[in-house]
Amino acid sequence: MKGNSYFYRKLHSLLGVIPVGAFLVEHLYTNYAAYHEGHEGFLAKVEWLNSLPLVFFMELFGIWLPILYHGVYGLYVAYTARNNPKQYGYFRNWMFTLQRVTGVITLLFIVWHVFETRVQVALGNVAHDQLGVRMHEIISQPWAFVIYVIAVVSVSFHFANGMWSFLVSWGITIGPRSQRISGYVWMGVFVVMSVMFILALTAFAGMDFSQRPVTALLQP
Repeated sequence: MKGNSYFYRKLHSLLGVIPVGAFLVEHLYTNYAAYHEGHEGFLAKVEWLNSLPLVFFMELFGIWLPILYHGVYGLYVAYTARNNPKQYGYFRNWMFTLQRVTGVITLLFIVWHVFETRVQVALGNVAHDQLGVRMHEIISQPWAFVIYVIAVVSVSFHFANGMWSFLVSWGITIGPRSQRISGYVWMGVFVVMSVMFILALTAFAGMDFSQRPVTALLQP
């Protein structure tokens, strides 16, 4: 592992942006539709994604395997990293520590979230056109809503701060000024993503399926 650590770290960094980061942005867009367009809008996005050709292989090689590598190697980095924010106390050291903590939270959340949604679809317990209902059932539980809020804020921070690190490690933002400006930009992205995710959660929690059957919602 140590002999090829440079390659492994570069691959870990690159996969965090492409395709994992791109998938996160798309996932945010799809879920935010629940807030912006309602349940019908969310379903339309899900159905479009499921209609893509070779969607299984796209997800396997474009999402799940990259997430698996990024997550497992990220755990290794978190375990071997020397975090010392109390000793040094400077800002970027705290960001380094938070990046590792939020990475662990993100990985645990993904496992739970996928099990409660996609795995249930694969087992036949939930239909694709009932994912909004499934999310409503989960988010309606106060303890689950709190966990989801903590998780989406952690995911947003991990992505935004990871993008800052990516630009530095790949030699795109070299000087202190460009790194400082990049820091402001990506912290702004973190705030925007967190707000959008939380709004999506409130939309799922507030969906009312008591007045109309789910099948009625699927009608054009």
